[in-house]
Amino acid sequence: MRRKACSISDAAPRPARGGKLLRGRGRSGNSLAMTQAPSSFGAFSGVALAQAPGPVLETERLILRPPVLADFEPWCAMMRDETTAKFIGGVQAPSQVWRSLMGMAGSWTLHGWAMFSVVEKDTGRWVGRLGPWTPHGWPGTEVGWGLGRDSWGKGYATEGAAAAIDWAFDTLGWTEVIHCVDPDNTPSARVAERLGSYNKGPGRLPEPFHEAKIDIWGQSREEWRARRA
Repeated sequence: MRRKACSISDAAPRPARGGKLLRGRGRSGNSLAMTQAPSSFGAFSGVALAQAPGPVLETERLILRPPVLADFEPWCAMMRDETTAKFIGGVQAPSQVWRSLMGMAGSWTLHGWAMFSVVEKDTGRWVGRLGPWTPHGWPGTEVGWGLGRDSWGKGYATEGAAAAIDWAFDTLGWTEVIHCVDPDNTPSARVAERLGSYNKGPGRLPEPFHEAKIDIWGQSREEWRARRA
C-alpha cells in the first residue's frame, strides 16, 4: 500500500501569528476560512480577510494551506534576508512581495493550484511557501519550495514537498513533477534527491527569468509511486 505523507482537509487552518481565526461563507455557500488582520495592518486592522480557496494539507509537523493576507509580513521578512532570497528571486521590496502574494492567491482562485503557505504546527508560525507552481511558459509541472532561514535544517522542505507532490499526482492528475534548481543551490539539490528526483540537465525559465541558470530535477508519477509503495 502506498504511504500517504499527509491528511487533506477542507477545514479552516490555524491563523498566522498575529491573526485571529474567523469563519464565514463565500457566495456559493461553501465554508470560507478567514483571518482577522493584526494591528500592524493599520487601517486594515481587525478586518476579516478571506483565505484563497484550496485544500489544507497536514503532515506530521506542518500545515500547508492557501495564503492569507496576514502572511504578508513574515513573507516580507523572508524576502529581505539576502541569504534566504538568493535562489528564490533575490531580495524583494514589500511592493514586490505583495505582488507575489497576490499572484499566489490569484493562481489558487483562477487556476486551482499554487504554492501553499507553510505553517509550523507547534507554534502556528508561517515559515515559508512551497508546492505546485506552473506559470505561463514554465518548463514543466513544478513543486518548488522556499523557507525562511530559521527553518532550514529541520527537514521541512522535504516533508512539505512530499505532501504537495502526493496531492499534485493524486488530485491534479499530474504525470510528472520537476524542480528548477540553481546549480549552486546545493541544499535544494539535496532536497530533490531525498524526494527521489534526479538531475535531467539544464533548463530555461521564461522571461524575465530567462538568463537564470537552472537544472531541471524531476521524476514521473510512476517513479514516485514505486518509491512510496
